[in-house]
Amino acid sequence: MDEKKDKKRQEKEFEPDLSVDLAGIVLKNPVLAASGPFGYGHEYGELTNFKDLAGIIVKGVSLEPWPGNSPPRISETPAGMLNAVGLQNPGLRNFIKEDLPRLRNCGLRLIVNVVGCTMDEYAGVACGLAGEVGIDGLELNISCPNIKAGGMAFGTDPAATRQVVEAVRRETKLPLLVKLSPNVADIGIMARAAEEAGADGISLINTLSGMLINTADKKPLLGNTFGGLSGPAIMPVALKMVWQAAEAVKIPVLGMGGITTADDALQFIMAGARAVAIGTGLFYNPELATVIKTGLERYLKKEGLLNLDQLEGIARS
Repeated sequence: MDEKKDKKRQEKEFEPDLSVDLAGIVLKNPVLAASGPFGYGHEYGELTNFKDLAGIIVKGVSLEPWPGNSPPRISETPAGMLNAVGLQNPGLRNFIKEDLPRLRNCGLRLIVNVVGCTMDEYAGVACGLAGEVGIDGLELNISCPNIKAGGMAFGTDPAATRQVVEAVRRETKLPLLVKLSPNVADIGIMARAAEEAGADGISLINTLSGMLINTADKKPLLGNTFGGLSGPAIMPVALKMVWQAAEAVKIPVLGMGGITTADDALQFIMAGARAVAIGTGLFYNPELATVIKTGLERYLKKEGLLNLDQLEGIARS
């Protein structure tokens, strides 16, 4: 009996270290809110306790306001969601004036997702954010599948990827993550192009391109015809691409795509991700960060591991 009590006491006293360094951004745990579903943070203010979330990647910020696509823009799918919001946002000036002051007070790491239709627009947002207090890093979104110009065009061509990353790199000293598209033949080539151009980390995957048809009116369900598929349905694809990207580059990888449990997050870390981001799952469980963080702690304790470094990429060894 005494041995059992002693074992329980030791397990209680053993607290694994969940902190990670993502491209120079030190996180208290590896769980971030992905760009898009979490908005600019305040949308979830009354729905969740931020204490178990390490940071927020805010909804995309463009140089000028973007109205987004025409409705319908969202539809539920089996094990996921299809969206064609089109990166609607109030623009850089409004973000700095209205959203950034609130985000500075949330106590979380802040990564700004940068969007544009041209290299000058991407670079302009990065330049406009330079010197702003409270921003820990940038995520360069060159992979959105539901805008008609720019976006994914940069993320599907290695030469274009290099050019836009270089243009943004010249404008900022902040840690720079490049968000890649899964809608390519070889994710390793795209990841290496971003790394060679000056990226500090790789972020993937963005949504898969898809569509639905309304059989009643015999037309595409989304106003934009095509949209981005997210949620648990895409996790196997995302996991494979995180594996391939982690093998292709030396910089850290932020994994995302259908993560809804601690086991999902562990799979991404074992495939080579340094940290993970949760998105669509937050719509049905705003407390998902707590679920995942608690599950990671429990797993490390069970395995007798001190930190997540001991698991990163272990499945590839």
